[in-house]
Amino acid sequence: LQPHEYFASDYFDFMYRAAEYLIGQDLAYVDEQTPDEMRANRGDFNTPGTDSPFRSRTPAENLARFREMRDGLLDDGAAVLRAKIDMASPNINMRDPALYRIRRATHHNTGDRWCIYPMYTFAHPIEDALEQITHSICTLEFEDQRPFYDWLLDRLAEGGLIASPHPRQYEFARLNITHVMTSKRRLRQLVEDGHVEGWDDPRMPTLAGLRRRGYTPAALRLFCERSGTTKSGGGWTDYAALEAALRETLDPVAPRAMAVLDPVKLVITNWGELMGGDDALDACTAPVHPHHPERGLRHFKIGRELWIERTDYEDVQPKGFFRLFPGNKVRLKYGHTIECTGATRDADGRLVEVHALLVADTKSGTPGADAVKVKGNITWVAAADAVAAEVRLYERLFAAEKPGGGELLDELNPHSLTTASAFVEPSLADAADGTGFQFERHGYFVADAKAGSAGGRPVFNRAAGMRDGWGK
Repeated sequence: LQPHEYFASDYFDFMYRAAEYLIGQDLAYVDEQTPDEMRANRGDFNTPGTDSPFRSRTPAENLARFREMRDGLLDDGAAVLRAKIDMASPNINMRDPALYRIRRATHHNTGDRWCIYPMYTFAHPIEDALEQITHSICTLEFEDQRPFYDWLLDRLAEGGLIASPHPRQYEFARLNITHVMTSKRRLRQLVEDGHVEGWDDPRMPTLAGLRRRGYTPAALRLFCERSGTTKSGGGWTDYAALEAALRETLDPVAPRAMAVLDPVKLVITNWGELMGGDDALDACTAPVHPHHPERGLRHFKIGRELWIERTDYEDVQPKGFFRLFPGNKVRLKYGHTIECTGATRDADGRLVEVHALLVADTKSGTPGADAVKVKGNITWVAAADAVAAEVRLYERLFAAEKPGGGELLDELNPHSLTTASAFVEPSLADAADGTGFQFERHGYFVADAKAGSAGGRPVFNRAAGMRDGWGK
C-alpha cells in the first residue's frame, strides 16, 4: 500500500463499530422484510413510506440480530441494517436508508473475514471523515444524498466517534469532455477485453493514463480553472480545450528537439565536393529552448544523408507548398540551404529517396546564411547520428463526440493509436522517463514511463499536436 492509496475496506472495523453505536442509540435497526416489501413500503414522491414491522425492536434486540448477521447465521438477503430516520420524509433517501447488507463474497482486500458489507452511502461519509476530507466534491446526483451524509456524520460526531467539524459535501455538475467517457464500468470493459493496454493506457481518462500521455498537473489545473463549475448539468467541454491547456503550460518550459516521424532519405549529392568528402560531418547547434538561452544548446551533426519527413517532398508544387520540389530551395533548420533536384520512386510509386544540392556558404549562424532567400524551412536528422525511436501517435479514444449513447465498441476510434518508426536527434537517446519535449513542427511528446525501450529504441508518446487537427 502506497502513502497515497486508500481502501474503504481498511475502515471496515470502524464502520462496524459505528453501526453498533447507531443501534445502541436507537438510530438503526435490523429489517427482515423481503426486498419487495421494503420497496412497496418505501412509498414514492407522492406517498409517504410505511414503517417496517421490525422498526420497533429494542436496541438490544437489534444489536443481537446484527451480530447474527455478522456471524453468518442469516442467509444472503435475509436482513439489512437500516438507519432509523423518517419514513415520511419528502426526501426518499432519508426514509430509513440501508446501511449494511448480507453478502457472502470473497473481498479482494479482506478475503472472507466479512459476510456483511456497508452500503456506499454509509461508507462514503465515514471514509471522508477518517481521511480528514474538508470539502467532499460530488456530482449533482449526490445532492439528494447530502442530508443523509450530514445526518450520519452529525450522529457520529455526537458520539465522539469522529472529530468536529466534520466534512461537508458540495455538488457540482459533472465535467463532461467530448470524446471522453468516465464510466468505470464501461472503462473496465475496455481493460478486461483488451481494447486498451490497462488502466494506465495513455488513451484512458485516468490519472495514470494522463500522466503517461504527458499531461501535467499544471495543465489539468488550468483546464479546470477555465472550465469552471456550474450547478446546471448536461454541458460538454470540447476536448480541444484540454489539449490547449497542455500546450499553453508546456510551451514555456518544454525542451525542443527534432524528430522525423515518417522518414524518407534525403541525399545531398554534392556534399563531398563542397565539404571535403562524402563522409564529412558538420557540427550544428540549436537552443534547448528558444526563449531561455541560459538552458544551453543541443548538439548534432549534418552530413550527406539525412532523414526528412515524407510529406516534405512533392514532384510538382501544390499551391502554397514551399518545401522540397525540383528546382526549389529550402533551409535545413539550424543547418544549410539546399536546392532540390528530384527524387526516386519504386515500382508502386512510393517515394524512396530525395536528391538535393548543397548551396555553398549558407550555414545558419554564418555571414552567408541570409544570402539566399527561401520560403521553406524543414526539420531533419542526420543519418550519421540519428536515434531510431518508437513514437506512439495517440488520438481520442472515442470517435463519438458524446460517447455512451450507443454500443461501446461501435463508438471507439479505430485510429486512436498508430505507431511510427521514427528517427530523433541524438539529444533524446537517454531521455529520462516521463520527460516532456516539443518535437519541432509536430507537437508535444513524453518519454514513456512504462515502455522503457522497445527493442533498444526509446519510446515517446504524443500528448498533443502543435494545433488541433482532429477531424481535419
